[in-house]
Amino acid sequence: MITLGIDTSNYTTSVALFDGASHKMTRKILDVKIGMRGIRQSDGVFIHNRELPIMISELTKDVKIDAVGVSTKPRNVKGSYMPVFTVGDGYAKAIASVLGVNCYEFSHQDGHIMAGIYSANAYALLNEPFISVHLSGGTTEILHTEFDGYKFDNEIIGGTLDISAGQLIDRVGVKMGLKFPCGKELESLALTTEKTFKLPYSVKDGYVNLSGVETRLINTVDGPDAVIARSVLYYVANVLKMTINAAKTQTKLSKVLIVGGVASNAIIRDELVKEFGNNIYFASKELSSDNAVGVAALAYKAEEK
Repeated sequence: MITLGIDTSNYTTSVALFDGASHKMTRKILDVKIGMRGIRQSDGVFIHNRELPIMISELTKDVKIDAVGVSTKPRNVKGSYMPVFTVGDGYAKAIASVLGVNCYEFSHQDGHIMAGIYSANAYALLNEPFISVHLSGGTTEILHTEFDGYKFDNEIIGGTLDISAGQLIDRVGVKMGLKFPCGKELESLALTTEKTFKLPYSVKDGYVNLSGVETRLINTVDGPDAVIARSVLYYVANVLKMTINAAKTQTKLSKVLIVGGVASNAIIRDELVKEFGNNIYFASKELSSDNAVGVAALAYKAEEK
């Protein structure tokens, strides 16, 4: 059996095939001009509509599709909506209808979590509650997560109250003149030094505010700065340690899964492994950033039933 996954997120068009054990994927990151911190939803919709049919045609040539999975919204909560996801939703339902196969709808967050479980070979997490941490350009959420046999039931138990960790990284990076999204370039810059300086943080009940530090850094940055880059990444890692530990105390759960684009950062990963050891799992670097593999894998499990 082979399932097709489609994800049209804010900054990535992605299509994937999943056969229960392995995947094939194609994706394109939406271009953001230097100095800009994102694109308009209408521009994203246009680019997805331009790229998606070509990508689907190339990936699925001579492949028999047994079911389709698609991300139709950011999260599994009432009112969760972004126009960019309507593109993938429409194509997925049309393909499923023409082929006479099932189309399964999931959230973008579902896809991230499943991509993490698959790429970390952590399938045991599907059978028990665990803590998941969604770190992306627009989201920093600490979640009590449980698989219900189809999707993930997530309860937010910590995270940021204002901007996300990804937004902090991107906004500082853009001020330095780096290309958005700035995670990879900021990490490369940070790895050129061992020097850091401490930034203040205060975690209360598993939550933290980052906008104060953002303002301080934006007013300090004047071009690429390796020490600031490394300090920002250590700051994010330390905030995550505090919020995750608060979640572990609250839930009495020990296993933690880290997903989302920010989770690919080597400095942050290393610091979290030092703190949590064998009880922490990461999505692979390939499947940390936005991808359609997670929804393809969820569709596979749904179709198995």
